[in-house]
Amino acid sequence: MKKYSFRLQPVLNLREKALEDKRLEMAKVIKLLNDCQTQAELLEKKYSSYKAQINLIMEDENCIDVKELAGYNSYLVQTRQDIKGIEAKIEQVKKVLAVKQKEVSEALKDVKILDKLKETQSKKFYDAMYKKETEEIDDIVTARYKLQEI
Repeated sequence: MKKYSFRLQPVLNLREKALEDKRLEMAKVIKLLNDCQTQAELLEKKYSSYKAQINLIMEDENCIDVKELAGYNSYLVQTRQDIKGIEAKIEQVKKVLAVKQKEVSEALKDVKILDKLKETQSKKFYDAMYKKETEEIDDIVTARYKLQEI
């Protein structure tokens, strides 16, 4: 029995490779997004820690150190700016991620189209082979029957 070969297999292979490349690109963007979000969480914790330190200093009425308060205040301002910067970066990465997701879905559609075509053509091929084999078997049976009559 002859084996089916899909004549567009090289195109399908290229599209599958392109899909895999797009998925890898998207994975890199997701990793970058996760890293940025982790960094933002750390900055938020740092900000909360500085804020708590300032509150502790302010509660101690006996010894208010203006230099220490000013230092923590500048840390707060810098940390807040860092948080805003990382949040802006997160938004940019989310936009890039949306584009990458769209690219992956398009590449996946292209692969699925060819897969469906391959499946359909394969089914037609094997159906035709089955029909041909059935006809050959019928011919053999008919020929044997006619030989027995003689």
